[in-house]
Amino acid sequence: MKFNVNALVSKNNLSIIKQLILFIVMVFLSFIVLLPFFWMLSSSLKLDNEVFSVPIQWIPNKLIWRNYIEIWKQIPFLTFFKNTIKLSVIITFLQVLTSSFAAYGFSKMRFKGRDTLFLAYIATIAVPWQVYMVPQFILMKKFGLADTHLSLILLQTFTAFGVFLLRQFYLSIPEELSEAARIDGMSEYGIYFKIVLPLSKPALATLTLFTFVNTWNDFLGPLIYLNSTNLKTIQLGLQMFISQYTAQYALIMAASVVSIVPLLIAFIFTQNYFVEGIATTGLK
Repeated sequence: MKFNVNALVSKNNLSIIKQLILFIVMVFLSFIVLLPFFWMLSSSLKLDNEVFSVPIQWIPNKLIWRNYIEIWKQIPFLTFFKNTIKLSVIITFLQVLTSSFAAYGFSKMRFKGRDTLFLAYIATIAVPWQVYMVPQFILMKKFGLADTHLSLILLQTFTAFGVFLLRQFYLSIPEELSEAARIDGMSEYGIYFKIVLPLSKPALATLTLFTFVNTWNDFLGPLIYLNSTNLKTIQLGLQMFISQYTAQYALIMAASVVSIVPLLIAFIFTQNYFVEGIATTGLK
């Protein structure tokens, strides 16, 4: 049997060239994605009249660090920060809790009309929030919950997307584990807490990160339901740097940089589970 060395070398070179091209493309795309964040960081250390200077000065001649001090003085930014953390943590916890319970029922328990009910519930994902936001606001107002954090918490406690995400992951867990636990006399709650949840850390981390980021960045919800200054969130606070005739863009950028720090911390602590969850959710 003849061994073609030239063909093997040529094939290896082709593979290396493909990997090099892929690496260059990924670096370029990463640069495109990170460029706006670098511009935001650069602008946060400038004077207002330097933010939109042409050509763009990526590294300011003089770093204006006082912008990061002024954002805490000009508006009650600390209050907004606390409110955002409060809403994000509570809503994230409740969404993960309710979604994991519902997903367990739709994936591991058998009852009449299960699949039909699941499809009807998931179909609500296709309905834009703008369609029912007015009826929701009227309902919260009649309950006396307008201008309260509780209105936002109640409206975001349940999520069809979270149920779908976790159900798809639960389906990948062998049914034999649940059946063996039932034979041993373990209740459904025991199976849920001791078997399903420990095996679902990647999916739970993925949903946690998605929910936390969406709640943290939510602007329209707090804008509709919150009127009192002491209840507002960071996203509404950023708007306070914009007056009728001018906008303090340097302070807006500084506040934006501070506002994304918790998101970076959350991603750092969940990135391993997050990547694993994205890669395995839906595989059976």
